[in-house]
Amino acid sequence: MPMTSLNISLPEPLKQYVERQVASGDWGTPSEYVRELIRQDKERRLSNLEQDLVAAAKGPKIELPIAEIRRKGLIPALRDRARKQ
Repeated sequence: MPMTSLNISLPEPLKQYVERQVASGDWGTPSEYVRELIRQDKERRLSNLEQDLVAAAKGPKIELPIAEIRRKGLIPALRDRARKQ
């Protein structure tokens, strides 16, 4: 996969933390460490979404008007409905 760059600013204590993680030998560069954190976050979010979908499928039936789904989108409409309950 082609790489591109993204520059980030960190407070000194976080920069030192990242450097210590790289120095531990588990990652070769700060970029590798940050990429791994992003992959883990992505996987966690997908897992949470899957768990939420399974719980919703086992829960009570939710009826949403098509107009609401078209106006808000499915996920925001479901979130709004869940907040109201």
